[in-house]
Amino acid sequence: MSSLYNFTVKTIKNTDWDLSSLKGKVVLIANVASKCGLAGQYAGLESLYQKYKDQGFEVIGVPCNQFLNQEIEKACKLKYDITFPLLAKLDVNGANEAPLYKFLKESKPGLFNLTVVKWNFEKFLIDKEGQVYKRYTSTTEPSKIAEDIEELLKK
Repeated sequence: MSSLYNFTVKTIKNTDWDLSSLKGKVVLIANVASKCGLAGQYAGLESLYQKYKDQGFEVIGVPCNQFLNQEIEKACKLKYDITFPLLAKLDVNGANEAPLYKFLKESKPGLFNLTVVKWNFEKFLIDKEGQVYKRYTSTTEPSKIAEDIEELLKK
């Protein structure tokens, strides 16, 4: 798979979402978890979404239960009042890793060229051509990504 647009995923409502519908948009994908100590980042992700969504920006939350079982699917919307789209739970590592995450990790390996996702709220920024532009660690606050988003929106 050569771009984000080659994937079809399941939404949290179990409907198919052909990601080619995002062509021409800047996209931020984050594996999320409601019970994680980093769950406060939901507010930052929502803030980015609200600020840039009308300029061609999308945030996609990917519930993942691989890190200490810290995800309850619908809690993200209920507890954190987010409006950006959520996917159905996916594995981001291991034998059952989602093809989308295989693409993301191989496009932008992490520290020491490792292709694993280390923890919840690791983020991938995708450019308007569907290519991974940058990868951010779990501890990177969403507000710190705004400058990169603005740069990509101008292109």
